[in-house]
Amino acid sequence: METQNSIPQGQNRQQWNWGFTAGAETWNGRLAMIGFISAVIIELASGQGVLHFWGLM
Repeated sequence: METQNSIPQGQNRQQWNWGFTAGAETWNGRLAMIGFISAVIIELASGQGVLHFWGLM
């Protein structure tokens, strides 16, 4: 059985592709998870919501 590569022959694997690519969506998800966990930690540590913590409310 022959498998297909998602990168055509002769293209650079390190080249950045713009748009809704699998790699971009993976990084978007990772950064969103980091932001959410950071907000939860701030709320637990300070006893206030994030907006109150920053003085916006």
